[in-house]
Amino acid sequence: MMNWHNAKMNRFAIEHLELQPADHVLEIGFGEVITLPALISRAAFLGAIDWSPDVVKWAKKKFSGSIKAGRAEFREGSVEAIPFDAAAFDKVCTVNTIYFWRSLDAGFAEIQRVLTPGGRVVVGFLPKEWMDRLEYPPDIFASRAPNDVTAALITIGFKEVRVERPKPTTPWNVIVATR
Repeated sequence: MMNWHNAKMNRFAIEHLELQPADHVLEIGFGEVITLPALISRAAFLGAIDWSPDVVKWAKKKFSGSIKAGRAEFREGSVEAIPFDAAAFDKVCTVNTIYFWRSLDAGFAEIQRVLTPGGRVVVGFLPKEWMDRLEYPPDIFASRAPNDVTAALITIGFKEVRVERPKPTTPWNVIVATR
């Protein structure tokens, strides 16, 4: 059910990555692996992290051919400590994960570390005004306002930070920024 509701946001986020065949892409928090086939098919390499060992194990099995071909790698990890080398990726995508980040600044600093100069990050999420209505427990779930996310990106040093939505009435946001 969640995948169905998030499909449009995921597609929109991938569009805004503006993937090129030579790109190395990182997806943070790939969960149900909905976006992985599109990323693997459009990029030279996909790195992906998720905090769940079960999800990582499942993705490794499902995409074993891509792993063997050297086109994908799946690791356990968090945005605050991304387990990849500096400047390893041209693009980074994350959808519906910022609610679980301990710190926007720490997360975006790590994303900046793994991005190449001029690299792009795309962050999709439902903003605070909508998330607060769902009454998720605040001890594990932090709803985020678009202004807070853009401010954190700018503070870390990202440029060309902008909020994108397919229509003005679309409740979710995709924020795009350049390193």
